[in-house]
Amino acid sequence: MKAITYATYGGPDVLQYGDVPEPKLGADAVLVKVKAASVNPVDWKIQAGYLDSVMDAVFPVIPGWDVAGVVEQVGVGVSEFAPGDEVIGYVREDMVGRGTFAEYVAAPVRTLARKPRNLSFEQAAGLPLAGLTAYQALTGALAVKPGETVLVHAAAGGVGSLAVQIASALGARVIGTAGQHNHDYLRGLGAEPVSYGEGLADRVRALAPQGVDAVLDLVGGDALQISPALLGPAGRLASIADGAVLALGGRYVFVRPDASDLAALTELAEGGRLQVEVAATFPLHRAADAQRLNAEGHTRGKIVVTVA
Repeated sequence: MKAITYATYGGPDVLQYGDVPEPKLGADAVLVKVKAASVNPVDWKIQAGYLDSVMDAVFPVIPGWDVAGVVEQVGVGVSEFAPGDEVIGYVREDMVGRGTFAEYVAAPVRTLARKPRNLSFEQAAGLPLAGLTAYQALTGALAVKPGETVLVHAAAGGVGSLAVQIASALGARVIGTAGQHNHDYLRGLGAEPVSYGEGLADRVRALAPQGVDAVLDLVGGDALQISPALLGPAGRLASIADGAVLALGGRYVFVRPDASDLAALTELAEGGRLQVEVAATFPLHRAADAQRLNAEGHTRGKIVVTVA
């Protein structure tokens, strides 16, 4: 099968397109014919070696954790899916080696859910990692309740745009930080936008004089540091981007595969409460270009690699 691989840590230039063996199918996995896979910052951070101290790499590595595709074959222990089923997955294992930037991936059933019927494969591929990150932060670490006010930093990005919609679906009022050019986009998602930069705290306080109930930080740095002062009584703080959140009394969130959470995202999407914006698509052989664009960090929505 065709796949993207890298044989050593490095930047986009280490990526190679070529033939690799089709993955073997374990008892509790399904073979997915990949239609699309999305690019996430963690992909190129792993590829650069930043997570080498916590995750083993089996070279050559096929990058990618997000997938949307069609079940081709099921393992002997699988009853959840059948050939022909359309699925999405956050296919993360305890080591990196067999990722989703390939024509086929062997995906453990614990990483999969049914693909939303109303999303294209490209849109669906952008949902798993980013959607699970937002969903687990909002429902778990922050335990957002109806009627609360949630502040989302970097609300127009891949995770942020989904967090805005999920928080709104939970019944919360959402304030989102973004550049001025993305304010109309955020309004369309259901958020009240505020601009980055000097005076951010004052702009948030003008919208929530008593403080917000929860802050979801997706960018770290200065945005995180001012966040505790924006919280009201019993306010909660979580970050996916900066471990300094722990010293500020908040929680650090690292997403994990969860089939039931992924199914909840499918239900939200099919109910018209969750949409995925695709910023750009690249064919598989141009995965390095997709990665370069993602690393710039200014894209609204998701960057997707198409396979079929």
